[in-house]
Amino acid sequence: MASGFSLADQLFNEESLGDLAAEYAAGVAGFDGARFLAEALGGMAGRGLLERLQWIADCIEAQLSPDFAVMAGQIEDAMPPMLDDGREDDDFGRFIHAVPGILAVRHGLEDNRERALDLIYVATKRFSMEYYIRPFLNRWPDQTLARLEIWVRDENYHVRRLVSEGTRPRLPWAKNIEIDPLEPLRFLDVLHADGTRYVTRSVANHLNDIAKIAPDEVLGRLRHWRDEGRQTEAEMAWMTRHALRTLVKQGHVGALALLGYRADVAVEAEVRVPERVAIGDVLEIAVRLSAKVDLPVLVDYVIWFRCANGREGRKVFKLKQGVVRGGKPLELKKNHRLMGNATTYRLVPGVHRVEVQVNGRILAQATFDLVAG
Repeated sequence: MASGFSLADQLFNEESLGDLAAEYAAGVAGFDGARFLAEALGGMAGRGLLERLQWIADCIEAQLSPDFAVMAGQIEDAMPPMLDDGREDDDFGRFIHAVPGILAVRHGLEDNRERALDLIYVATKRFSMEYYIRPFLNRWPDQTLARLEIWVRDENYHVRRLVSEGTRPRLPWAKNIEIDPLEPLRFLDVLHADGTRYVTRSVANHLNDIAKIAPDEVLGRLRHWRDEGRQTEAEMAWMTRHALRTLVKQGHVGALALLGYRADVAVEAEVRVPERVAIGDVLEIAVRLSAKVDLPVLVDYVIWFRCANGREGRKVFKLKQGVVRGGKPLELKKNHRLMGNATTYRLVPGVHRVEVQVNGRILAQATFDLVAG
């Protein structure tokens, strides 16, 4: 990423806010686009991405009716055309069109719930309202879930995706929801068979969230969906892999078995690493696997990093998905750069451990001494 890059500046600038000004000026009688643009741009400095969204909503709201029922109609009149319903994936929308969701929560959550949900329904066809449905799930769980029961079969795939994405237990940037995390599984029972990858990707991500708290529930659902046969075999296989990615990293035997990787067949493993590696250099990892019968394998390597407090931290990395042939060893190699400038963790000199995980089982380990570069 280039030095000085700002996602907030890329999303909110004179061009994008000029487009928003033009939409409201065309859709709302008396709306002064030039005034909005000057005010909005003047307040960008010093605000982060989410703060800028709130500020843009402030500037829009200043020229709308204080009556929310009227305001909601004005917002709908200013909306751009719907996102292309002919696409199948990666069609999130533009962040400038998050304003309807912000104002729906701000003015509709307490006293105008039904009108606010109507606004969210229309708005999510322009920009995903996954962040803004969540306050309604917390404040009005039964009533909001009743809406989702209808939307789960909507003809527009952006609406269908909202049902899954908006009810995910853990959604980046978003507030947690307080309903039982297993409650929305009934929606996924419908949505897993969707013909649009944008929807099935959300279903898989949703299941991955749930797998962290109820893995058996997720495995049971995936088995049932596979046996039910309402989704294509290829898409069901893709969803299963994507939904189980956290459990696979953890070496969860049930998840690996569902993916076809057996843990009950004997396989032997050896791992070799250099005795000494400097921070910033490459750690050369050599793995040898052997078995008496042909065996599909999912091979990961685990590095236990020394922490500044003396403890160890475990990180799992992908190595190989393949087959060990009976009587013919499988040789694998990996060069892992031990970056000294990583932003997520700091390397600390000392003895480090490398493990080889095959089909969920740790089968071999070796150590190396990490020294200052």
